[in-house]
Amino acid sequence: MRKRLCALMMTLILPLTACGGAGEENEAETLLQQARSRYLEMTACQGHMDMTADYGQRVYTYGVDFSWEKEGETLLTITAPENVAGAVARIARGETAMEYDGVMLETGPLDAAGLSPIDAVPAILTCLREGFLAECVLEDWDGETRLHLINRDPNAEPGTGTETDLWLDRESLAIVRAELSDGGFTVLRCDCAGFVMTLPESGET
Repeated sequence: MRKRLCALMMTLILPLTACGGAGEENEAETLLQQARSRYLEMTACQGHMDMTADYGQRVYTYGVDFSWEKEGETLLTITAPENVAGAVARIARGETAMEYDGVMLETGPLDAAGLSPIDAVPAILTCLREGFLAECVLEDWDGETRLHLINRDPNAEPGTGTETDLWLDRESLAIVRAELSDGGFTVLRCDCAGFVMTLPESGET
């Protein structure tokens, strides 16, 4: 199923242009406001992502353990494929340069903006914290409800440019899946497990 998604740095705006159904619309809006507030307050987070990067004629899969700090760096530890497991990438706050501990990976740009698989974690968090929300809806996943958010350039038509689709757990608001697309073509899918965020007062959630 081909979708499109992904918008890196955008202004802090929160319009609700498309949230489905009467009761669902109110619930989706409430959950969205809670999620945006929580991700803005978050001081750190960690988890695991299984990534599939589609370069058109080449497809690569990665397993990545990640940790992110608001006032620090993003640390990524590769868990798969086996031949590069244990490799570490560090992304300093405010920088795009990455330091690899001894291993070179195929992480070339997936879109015109230069997004690579290693950029996925900070890009997804930027969307949740600062992205322009174009659509939101509640969806059923085999009996479990997810909050589906779509971020895109406010001046772009659906299916053009870059978009980011995000699915959050209804109860914890943790990231469950993210799909990044360019021109209607999904270039990166990230399935997230074990997502834990740290908030300034209450600690881990």
